[in-house]
Formats: sequence, structure tokens, C-alpha cells
Amino acid sequence: MIMHRPRAALLAASLLLTGCGAASAGPAHPTTGVEGAPAPPAAVASAGAAREIPGLGARTRAQIPPGARQAVVVSGRGRNSPLSTVVLYRRTGSGWQPGAAWPAHNALHGWSERHRGGDLRSPVGVYGLTDAGGLLANPGTKLPYDHGSGFHSPGTGFEGEPLDGSFDYVVAINYNRKPGTSPLDWTRPLGAGRGGGIWFHVDHGGPTHGCVSISETHMKDLLRTLDPALRPVVVMGDRAFLAR
Repeated sequence: MIMHRPRAALLAASLLLTGCGAASAGPAHPTTGVEGAPAPPAAVASAGAAREIPGLGARTRAQIPPGARQAVVVSGRGRNSPLSTVVLYRRTGSGWQPGAAWPAHNALHGWSERHRGGDLRSPVGVYGLTDAGGLLANPGTKLPYDHGSGFHSPGTGFEGEPLDGSFDYVVAINYNRKPGTSPLDWTRPLGAGRGGGIWFHVDHGGPTHGCVSISETHMKDLLRTLDPALRPVVVMGDRAFLAR
């Protein structure tokens, strides 16, 4: 399904205010240990379904809605690290079945339990995944997909890498946004000061402003696998937070 929105206002808002969409004229911050891909948690590497998702403590598990049967777990290497691992789990009759572990980037300064716009940290927590979009055509997702030029991503990242193509495919993370709208919609229920525009998007080779980025191939895999009938959610944060 293609969702049509007022392009001019949404594009202006997304480029000026979106956490991962704000263009940088160059590396505004020093590079801090972003080379290399993070290794998946040891528990993820084991085959077969687990009754509970490895690495999640009781407080985190309690935030996952009972009806959710897909959970994308973003496990950050450390509170102040921009490196993380993404694993998509499917709830089955015998427990949670893991998919492959994908290397990812999160925000430059790591994670925050109270995200603020411009803090260069990704928000921790459990959020719904209801809407997608991108500069390129729908690759086959069942999520509502907004295809259009509003997903242009100009500028360079924190390591001087081009951001072009970063928003070819995105999945909106329902942090401080109105579910059921385009990822470009700027409705902010918590107020503009709490940031927003937190997405999964195509990795550009460096830390993000607040989003989670994975390779283009893995973004396509994610889009094709997420199913609104399974009420997908993302569980995201540094490993210590997730283990609570």
C-alpha cells in the first residue's frame, strides 16, 4: 500500500528535524572506535528456539506486548558505543526463534533512557514497527509503504561518508511518532524536544544521529519479513539496559 502525504511540509520537516535525517557538513565529532562489525551475543549463535529471547532481563521482557510475534532486537555493544547487533526473532509454539545476526550502527554517542533531540543517542525501549517507506520502490513488504522523493538523504556522515542512499529503504520506529502514518510525518506526541524520526535505514558506514542502520541487503530482508499481522516490535538498547 502506498501512502500519499503533503510532500513539501513533510520533506522540509524531515530534512531539518529528523534525528537521522539531519545532514552534516562533515565529521562534527571525533571518530571513536567505529571500525569493524560487532560480534553477535554468544546466546544468539545457538540454533533452535528459546523460550525467552537471550540477553533480555525480566523488566525488558515485560515491555514486549503479549500479542507480538516478531521482535527485532537491537543489542548495543555499550552505552556509549555506536556499534550494535540486530537479530529478528519470531515467536513460535516452542519459544522465540532467532534469525541471523546482522551488524549495525546506532547513534554516535550510544544510547539514552531519555532521548532528546540532538543528543546523538538512540532511545532505548520497546516500540512498535507499523510503517515503512523509502526513496526506492517497495521491495515486497507487507507494511504500509510510502514511496517518494521525500526520502532523499543529502550530506555527509560523522566520518565524512556520503549519506546518499541511506533512506532508500526505511522502517519507522514508533518512538515519539503517530503510528499508521508515513515515516515522514512530523507528529510528535511527546513534544519536539524529545526528538523523533528514529528509523531503521540503510547503513552508510558510520554512526547515526539516532537511528539504527543495517546493510541494504538486510534492510530488504527486514522489510520482506516484517508482517503487521504478527504485531512486530523493536527491542533496543545497550546490552546492560536490555539485561535488566
